[in-house]
Amino acid sequence: MRRRSEPHTFEQRLGAQRLRLEHELSGLPDGHLRDSVLARIEQLQTAAEMYGFLKLREEAAVPR
Repeated sequence: MRRRSEPHTFEQRLGAQRLRLEHELSGLPDGHLRDSVLARIEQLQTAAEMYGFLKLREEAAVPR
């Protein structure tokens, strides 16, 4: 029977995608494609920041 891999958190998936795109970016020349990859990296960073902010708010709202 095949073992299933451990599930990854949203934060881990965002980080992995960002690293993959940064690696791809290192081999791209200046131009439209490079700009589009840079924009995607910025979107991933924004998503990570928003998720962190919402997670903190959620944790603060939980009664102890």
